[in-house]
Amino acid sequence: MDLFEHAAEHDVMGVPLAERMRPRRLADVVGQPHLTGPGSLLERAVRQGRVPSIILWGPPGTGKTTIAEALAHEVKGRCVRISAVLAGIKDIREAVEDARRARNERREPTLLFVDEIHRFNKAQQDALLPHVEKGVVTLVGATTENPSFEVNAALLSRCRVLVTKPIPAADLAALLDRALADVERGLGARKLTLDDVARRALLVAAAGDARRLLTSLEVAADMAEAAGGTTVLREHVEQAVSKRVLLYDHGGEQHYDVVSAFIKALRGSDPDAAMHYLVRMLEAGEDPIFILRRLVIFASEDIGSAEPMALVVAVNALQAFQVVGMPEGALPLTQATTFLATAPKSNAVLLAYQGARKDVLEHGALEVPLHLRNAPTKLMAGLGYGVEYQYPHDFEGAYVVEDYLPERLRGRRYYQPKGEGQERAIKERLAALELLRRKRPEHG
Repeated sequence: MDLFEHAAEHDVMGVPLAERMRPRRLADVVGQPHLTGPGSLLERAVRQGRVPSIILWGPPGTGKTTIAEALAHEVKGRCVRISAVLAGIKDIREAVEDARRARNERREPTLLFVDEIHRFNKAQQDALLPHVEKGVVTLVGATTENPSFEVNAALLSRCRVLVTKPIPAADLAALLDRALADVERGLGARKLTLDDVARRALLVAAAGDARRLLTSLEVAADMAEAAGGTTVLREHVEQAVSKRVLLYDHGGEQHYDVVSAFIKALRGSDPDAAMHYLVRMLEAGEDPIFILRRLVIFASEDIGSAEPMALVVAVNALQAFQVVGMPEGALPLTQATTFLATAPKSNAVLLAYQGARKDVLEHGALEVPLHLRNAPTKLMAGLGYGVEYQYPHDFEGAYVVEDYLPERLRGRRYYQPKGEGQERAIKERLAALELLRRKRPEHG
């Protein structure tokens, strides 16, 4: 490093706030305690002074680059960054040669951080492989795509895949306070204050992305000062993120009002209104998993057997979101929302459960009829357990008129299909079976 490079490294003017505020120690990394906290794989690796090659997989702004640089700092090594979008095989070879010299001449380890490693083609990955095997470099790859599909098996087998998660709002808030207070690297010297509404707007707009949070804060701070003030307001934040930020209190009345309207629009078979409330919740920073869980409940509570695929679609949407995350995860969310809104409706499942539960709570544990009891011993068989049980598959249509409820509850009908969608056929079948029951001679 020459004098000019050394001076540039220590001159923070012109360096984005997100870069200036990057933690230097693993313990200072926020939002990923499962990776960097006490007892985690990386914390143990740092204590032992041996960092394995890893691939960090997660959404943008969740600390992948930060973790790589903190690891290098902790083990007193070099962190060499290359971008898979810009680098070729020549760049890889140069980085490896530099790493070999650092190891041989100064005993200095090199962490080679490859951003967007999923963009490397097979030849580039193959060029890197032998140097990872020999320990010339410790690879830290970063990707927003599933590495199982994008990184070849040979390279993947030599790395640990670690998943980064969107940063929780509480951790983003702590990061925001740190940036406002830090005089050396943050905005502390500018003595800015942050309006409460603007603070919430920044956290919502960040959507779990620390880089987006700090970039938006810096631009909003510049706008506040350009307007002659020292307080960052909501309008400055909205100008900084180039969109209106929808806010509501996640634990307050508006939160429950919007969720309620969403469910009622689904129940009312209005896909357009349901989409309106869905997008409002997502844009306001609602947890998509919360919405997806509500859809899973709705699929049984308000649709049930009228369209059995509703539950399949809702559960699949939940699983798909857990695989891809946002922003692409909005698509399975939308598919589930529109499918459930337009599906035939029935609350027969809910009413069946409520009716059965009411009787169980009122009458307690009634005796199971003798003919339905299991008889694994001669004594139990002698007492009449299982006697006169009729096996439905021995009869035409796999049905025989039989009493299955406890005697006190005979005649109860908890599940009463509404006749919508596929429940129409169920209703007709149950009606036919009821006629057979009525024709049966009464038991003595």
